[in-house]
Amino acid sequence: MKLLFRDISMVTIGSLCYALALTTLAIPNDLTEGGVPGAAILLHYAFNWSPGIITFVLTSVILAIGYKSLPKRAIGLSILTVPLVSVFIYLTENRVESLGDPLISAIFAGLFIGIGAGLIFKTGSSMGGTSTIAIMLHKKYDFDMVRTIFVLDLVIVLSGLFIIGPLNVMYTVLTLYIAKKAMDLIMDGLDPRKAVSIISNKSEIIADEIIKEMGISVTIFEGYGGYLKEDRDMTYVIINKYQLMQLKKVVASIDENAFVVIHDVRDVFGGSFAWAPPEKKKVKKERRVQST
Repeated sequence: MKLLFRDISMVTIGSLCYALALTTLAIPNDLTEGGVPGAAILLHYAFNWSPGIITFVLTSVILAIGYKSLPKRAIGLSILTVPLVSVFIYLTENRVESLGDPLISAIFAGLFIGIGAGLIFKTGSSMGGTSTIAIMLHKKYDFDMVRTIFVLDLVIVLSGLFIIGPLNVMYTVLTLYIAKKAMDLIMDGLDPRKAVSIISNKSEIIADEIIKEMGISVTIFEGYGGYLKEDRDMTYVIINKYQLMQLKKVVASIDENAFVVIHDVRDVFGGSFAWAPPEKKKVKKERRVQST
């Protein structure tokens, strides 16, 4: 219950931060954004349509198409995120005048867009636009989510050359770059690979649940606690950073007292830890001595 409340709070704060970055910094300075909100802003400049309403319509359609690619929990959070972002944009659009300095506005717009989007993605939610497309590509081809979103956003921004002009497009590209860096920091680290060691008396149950819920390979090492003089297994798994929050939730739901160590992994090669159907994954057990 606490985790759900925290996630809802993060989604709400992230949605507000994201929307305000657009309506108080980007739109008043004739800048845009990537993804569906960026397309909605370009339509606003061209036809004076409400960016909040257009964002809601387009993201709802994309979410409906891609819902099968999202976990059930992510779908629930996305159903909350999509209307929140759209409503916050709608309520705050056309209420703020330009600060008079598009460069500074572009920098801080990128910062707050990245923070807002990072908070949303950290819960496992999706904004229903290019992020949903990125999740589908990540699931099927193991594409890096942040880079995929950046490329899709860049394509939409470049389509605005004849609407907002080359200078404002360049400012917007700067916004996207800063947003990506801010999002990386919020998502905790720049390296998408994490090695996680989980020491628990319920290692096999945890391993089975990880395979079932996340569809990734798990290795169980049989260990011996040097201090307590007890047998204790260690579950070892390699994941990307976007799976880390889900892994923590899986472990906590089974053993809140599990000892979890997370390492940054510099490189991974051989085999695969990408998504695959759970029935193709097997738990491997190896004998190792682990002192606790």
